[in-house]
Amino acid sequence: MDKHAKIYVAGHRGLVGSALMRNLRDKGYANLLTRTHAELDLTSQAAVEEFFAVEKPDYVFLAAARVGGIHANTTYPAEFIRDNLAIQTNVIHAAYKNKVKRLLFLGSSCIYPRLAPQPIKEAHLLTSELEPTNRPYALAKIAGIEMCWAYNRQYKTRYLAVMPTNLYGPGDNYHPENSHVIPALIRRFHEARQNNSPSVTVWGTGTPRREFLYSADMADACVYLMNLPDGKFVPLLGQDRNDGLAPLVNIGVGEDLTIRELAETVKDAVGYEGAIEFDASKPDGTPRKLMDVARLNAMGWRASTPFSIGIKQAYADFLGGNNPGA
Repeated sequence: MDKHAKIYVAGHRGLVGSALMRNLRDKGYANLLTRTHAELDLTSQAAVEEFFAVEKPDYVFLAAARVGGIHANTTYPAEFIRDNLAIQTNVIHAAYKNKVKRLLFLGSSCIYPRLAPQPIKEAHLLTSELEPTNRPYALAKIAGIEMCWAYNRQYKTRYLAVMPTNLYGPGDNYHPENSHVIPALIRRFHEARQNNSPSVTVWGTGTPRREFLYSADMADACVYLMNLPDGKFVPLLGQDRNDGLAPLVNIGVGEDLTIRELAETVKDAVGYEGAIEFDASKPDGTPRKLMDVARLNAMGWRASTPFSIGIKQAYADFLGGNNPGA
């Protein structure tokens, strides 16, 4: 990407989008195009088409989405499938109509089957049933991958989908009910420390294993992929109708830990000294989700932020008041 190219970051104020903005600015990209939800409703086809027709971005990072943890997914399934389908359909089609050079569609590791072989390879997509607790969101994201693939095959567009593992970092959503596991635990342990609570309760048994990627690393991987030369980028896109692999790249660290180990790490970062209790009556979700990142590593990129360091930085961000949804 040329340093002066017009780059649209959809969803620039979220966890993913804000990390992309910081990475792009740090790398010298100055012509960054953004709109808040109030300025541009991405679920409106007419609004999105007008925006693209006027602004004509060269590159698009599609990070806008309705996201949340198990509670949010099970409480608002209609919004999760409706809004995400609308956002990605409108943006991808408008990008095609306005000749965007490259588009990066960001999804989530929940697109993969609940009991996928571990570590999860890109080829495991659609090989068995999904995790029921986030199926509406996962199906929307799978549709986005398929849409990128279909446009690449039919129109020779250059749209790549990336599936980051579980993310955390500055600008996360710390809502007490609708957040993901790490921001939820940061808030819970912080409040328990403030209130001198004797214990903190964590949903589930503590045995599921999860992989976590610091948002700054995720953003660096995305910008790295968008800057690949054509000789490496185009083969990823599935433009060949005989190629059975979707235009999909996993982004992760290649290591996981149990929810119990996660809770203990957050507890230490926050400085909470009470006990941790697990509520086995609450759902665990997928037993394990570890991404196979061999494809990305082979391209020359690896995550660099140790988990213990990333958690401390995320907590510092929370203390600094950068906690939308809190």
